[in-house]
Amino acid sequence: MQARNWTLALTLVLGLGLAGCGGSKSSPNSSSAASPTRTATTAAAAGAGTVGPQGMPLEQGSALAPASSTTQGTTVDGIQCAPIERLAYHIHAHLQVYVDGQPRQLPAAIGLIGPVAEQTPNGPFYGAQQCYYWLHTHASDGVIHIESPTPRVYTLGNFFDEWQQPLSSTQVGPAAGKVTAFVNGDPWTKSPRTIPLLRHAGIQLDVGAPVVPFQAVSFANTGL
Repeated sequence: MQARNWTLALTLVLGLGLAGCGGSKSSPNSSSAASPTRTATTAAAAGAGTVGPQGMPLEQGSALAPASSTTQGTTVDGIQCAPIERLAYHIHAHLQVYVDGQPRQLPAAIGLIGPVAEQTPNGPFYGAQQCYYWLHTHASDGVIHIESPTPRVYTLGNFFDEWQQPLSSTQVGPAAGKVTAFVNGDPWTKSPRTIPLLRHAGIQLDVGAPVVPFQAVSFANTGL
């Protein structure tokens, strides 16, 4: 099951990312932080939380790890921290983590150095005063922004390296135990570090037991 879609997806991802998302322009001076508000009438299919500023439900539970542990401006896995968002290649993926069956939140402002919150009707949306890593989060809704100056297939391992958090088959951030991974509902049997951050990928990591059945999310009508 896992192999059926990924060969085609990896072939198409670079072209899809060049189109941007939500009508965003790939101007070198443009920033998605300038327009955070999304309609609150569009929610993910999992739908458990309050809809946040990007139209996705905010994740439940305590933060998996502090966003502030992000590497402070140094290049990580070839990923740089730039003073503006680089939108030539701009896609989004979603990550949900469960620890012993309980949801843990992917915090806002991972990959943002000098984070500052803009208050919206649907909660805070974070931008950066100093620089943006190419992989980052703007809200606590599980959405990972992949914003790069050139097309490249990044991995979940790249994101965790940038966040300075461990990721392996036995650990996700500070949570230790057997890791069960799903991508778009299919079991992922390789290392979770190798999971590609493709356009609208739904990634779920379960640490320990019980394993929560895959909770699908939808990017429909979010503009992402």
